[in-house]
Amino acid sequence: MVGHPPLTPEQVAFLEARAYRLIVPHGYDGSAAVPFVVLLHGYSSTGVKLDEYFGMSALAEARTFILATPDGLKDQSGHGYWNAGDCCDLDGTDTDDVAYLTAILDDVRLRFRIDSRRVFVIGHSNGGFLAHRVACDRASRVAAIVSLAGAQRTDIAQCEPTEPVAVLQVHGDQDEIIKYGGNTTAYPAYPGAIETIRGWATLDGCKTDSLVSAGGDLDLDMTVGTEAKKEGYQGCPRGISAELWTLRGGPHIPKLNETWGAAIYDFLIEHPKR
Repeated sequence: MVGHPPLTPEQVAFLEARAYRLIVPHGYDGSAAVPFVVLLHGYSSTGVKLDEYFGMSALAEARTFILATPDGLKDQSGHGYWNAGDCCDLDGTDTDDVAYLTAILDDVRLRFRIDSRRVFVIGHSNGGFLAHRVACDRASRVAAIVSLAGAQRTDIAQCEPTEPVAVLQVHGDQDEIIKYGGNTTAYPAYPGAIETIRGWATLDGCKTDSLVSAGGDLDLDMTVGTEAKKEGYQGCPRGISAELWTLRGGPHIPKLNETWGAAIYDFLIEHPKR
């Protein structure tokens, strides 16, 4: 769109080498700016598979936002992955996936009328780790993120956001792969769900004395007894939230029901840049 600088040669090279899938709802006609969501799959998955799991394409059509579902590079075993930092550079190639996602952001805003105050990132597992990394490194470009079964960087000092970012961490307390309580004894090391969201509360300037209820439980899972407990930190800057939704009894890949996509999108859309 008019007013945005062209892509750099490096960004053009990124996008020529790594095409990405884009869903533009039929309700978009360019007359008004719309939100933009980037969806990041977990290890060994794809953008299409995560889209099917989360139901985001149908939601993009219903709520009129543009959705990108890019794919990570493949490791030596042929599994897609993201380099989210110390946890996840699986092949040691040091691929700059933050730069790749920034190229996607810039490409989409050149081609469509995007609401710069409503750019969001959603990730699962390895993609959730990268969502946190993007919020750390591109805070001026991203209003809010949702991470399901991901985590913040091990060393919080490596996260230096230039401004607050609203963060929703969703995690099953019976996650058998990315442990709810974190992992500090083996590779990859990562903080637990509570430590992850407390870190963001600190970075965002919220009070960190205790997690408090952020509303009633949510039924996000088709399994009986895995309702999400909503908690958050108080005293955040206006328009910022640091929330943790704990899926009681939830595994690494919970059986999400039809309310999941709308629930996380509601969190995002309620937290635009101020």
